[in-house]
Amino acid sequence: MSLDEKVESIRRGIEEVIPEDGLVEKLALGRPLRIKAGFDPTAPDLHLGHAVLISKLRQFQDMGHEVYFLIGDFTATIGDPSGKSATRPALTAEEVKANARTYEEQIYRILDPERTHLVFNSNWMSGLKAADLIQLASRYTVARMLERDDFHQRYQDGSAIAIHEFLYPLIQGYDSVELKADVELGGTDQRFNLLVGRELQRQFGQQPQLVMTTPLLVGLDGVKKMSKSLGNYVGVKEPAVDIFGKIMSVSDDLMWRYYELLSFRPWAEVEQMRRAISDEGANPRDAKESLAWELTARFHNEQEAEEARKEFIARFRHGGIPTEIEEFSLPTDGAGGLGVASALKESGLVSSTSEGLRMIRQGGVKVDGERVEDPRMRFEAGERHLLQVGKRKFARVTLKKS
Repeated sequence: MSLDEKVESIRRGIEEVIPEDGLVEKLALGRPLRIKAGFDPTAPDLHLGHAVLISKLRQFQDMGHEVYFLIGDFTATIGDPSGKSATRPALTAEEVKANARTYEEQIYRILDPERTHLVFNSNWMSGLKAADLIQLASRYTVARMLERDDFHQRYQDGSAIAIHEFLYPLIQGYDSVELKADVELGGTDQRFNLLVGRELQRQFGQQPQLVMTTPLLVGLDGVKKMSKSLGNYVGVKEPAVDIFGKIMSVSDDLMWRYYELLSFRPWAEVEQMRRAISDEGANPRDAKESLAWELTARFHNEQEAEEARKEFIARFRHGGIPTEIEEFSLPTDGAGGLGVASALKESGLVSSTSEGLRMIRQGGVKVDGERVEDPRMRFEAGERHLLQVGKRKFARVTLKKS
């Protein structure tokens, strides 16, 4: 790739580069760059929202650069105040260690292990003495800290700001000093912290790092930021068929944003697909299937992606059912049978009988392939049935004989 092609590829899906012309300057150095990205292990699972940034790291690796994937096991015990309207609870050391282990298992689904340096900021922060931390704190003023939007807003509102929260951006910035980072990537909500790294590197006599921010990924609902708590996420370590199916569920418009931020396909090919749909009447489902296959193969492998594609087609396009369905043996109620809504709940297809009744009234429940019309439908002891809720939830149930 030429220098211009490299710049164009890396800039794809990037929100901001600071300084604007810095990427050309860094790439022109003619040596492997030290690319840093930090993740606090605040939750055990990574999802596509995290993969936006990690996939950008992989692009740098494919161009011959070295990635320093920093797990913030020390900073996680402080709690990142970014974007928070109140002091964020810190994690315990045990929670941090457990989550960090899962990160180690997941990142190599995207990154090249040969060009990834897995580092923990406790390695240098735990050794700092109180005097060292005070000296670090002297390098940044309270006035500069209050320029950060969330701190400024909380100060204006009279909301509490704990002193230790000021330490978070300082320590994140000091991580860049320790690693001698050439480039640091982070989400748009990390912009202030990344710039602190540039300032501290300058004060420590280093060449300031290039800052690149990635946008926050919208979840499957097409409205809110992808989040496990909102249920609109695709987990990196989910089964291949679930990843494939979830990607196929996104809207046609959102699909192109996912292509921009997550796909490694050349943008010219993506634009060609887009024109084929808009100008030639091509089916957007085919483009979405291509994206689902690519991401499933990245997090698993090509064979599993192909199997997931075939199962998706069999299940949804041709009205088939999954090859593997969980089996349940259910007890009868006092009348010697079991209502269909209760069976849905006991097999985990719905969270409550009331939700089961609602799904029946909406026409979203099938028993043995037939849509259920009567919410009072009952099963008798010894019967075995295939239950289906919506397009993707299945269970086989057998009612125990008394």
